[in-house]
Amino acid sequence: MSDFNRRLPVYLLLDCSGSMMGEPIEAVRQGIKTLLSELRSDPQALETAYLSVITFDSSARQIVPLTELMNFKEPQISAGGATAMGEALMVLMDCINSEVRKSSETHKGDWRPLVFILTDGSPTDTERFNTAAGELKNAKIANIIACAAGANARTEYLKRITESVLMMNTLSAGDLSRFFAWVSGSVKMSSKSLDAKPGAAFELPPPPQGFVIVP
Repeated sequence: MSDFNRRLPVYLLLDCSGSMMGEPIEAVRQGIKTLLSELRSDPQALETAYLSVITFDSSARQIVPLTELMNFKEPQISAGGATAMGEALMVLMDCINSEVRKSSETHKGDWRPLVFILTDGSPTDTERFNTAAGELKNAKIANIIACAAGANARTEYLKRITESVLMMNTLSAGDLSRFFAWVSGSVKMSSKSLDAKPGAAFELPPPPQGFVIVP
């Protein structure tokens, strides 16, 4: 791959805390499968999108580095523990700094990353979260979309990371599958608009039925 192939980096930050056990985490696994097959069947996304997965429970880790779609292997994910969302944001910033190519005098770097955060709770590492959320918002290094899933998700924390916050009322398999379908639609839409409208404002498809955009 040449240096001139501009990539659209896509980062998934997935809450794998104890409250996601059972049906929700299974739906997340299925969602990643669906996302992959959707993106692989879209020529533009296949050419430009690269995918990474960061999970957080009592700690946070990047379980799949930024990978070309055809080489992406589905990660083994399980649920348990607390919600180290602050640490996940720190990991995200480190990954973007080390994996996303910057522009230079001779060539343009990668497109601005798309980040999708899915959580059903609130950060248990609040001090670290406060620091990381401020740093991330100020750095303006990515287009971030956060989804608060279920009755216990706290949107006020997510609003401190990004203006784009979605809320879904349940953690049902149906809602989670609609979320991942929407993520794939968002990535496809972004990869198409990159060449058509370089420098245009970032756009997202309308949210899935039953989802609310938090004002």
